[in-house]
Amino acid sequence: QVQLVESGGGLVQPGGSLRLSCAASGSIFSIWNMGWYRQTPGKQRELVATITSGDNTNYADSVKGRFTISRDNAKNTVYLQMNSLKPEDTAAYYCNAMRRTLSGRELNYWGQGTQVTVSS
Repeated sequence: QVQLVESGGGLVQPGGSLRLSCAASGSIFSIWNMGWYRQTPGKQRELVATITSGDNTNYADSVKGRFTISRDNAKNTVYLQMNSLKPEDTAAYYCNAMRRTLSGRELNYWGQGTQVTVSS
């Protein structure tokens, strides 16, 4: 099992920056594909960014060029640097750990979420 704890959310003005962190424990961090997702009330959770165990990254079109996902395997932590924030980035942000077992079963774990509010 993997335990994930997010931090770094808060209130920021439009155009500002925040860095989210997700600390993982309970498993070998480096083998997991990690991701950030976000959700607003009444909407489905959506992908923000992912980073594989091999450091390949993927971003939602809405955040490309503004957000950067990275990982520090020595610290068992994944980060999401968010720049040029917009009001539409307001959401609860969730950390995800995913990998496939040798038998092909997909394992998914989620953090409890951290709120990001972009408002003047």
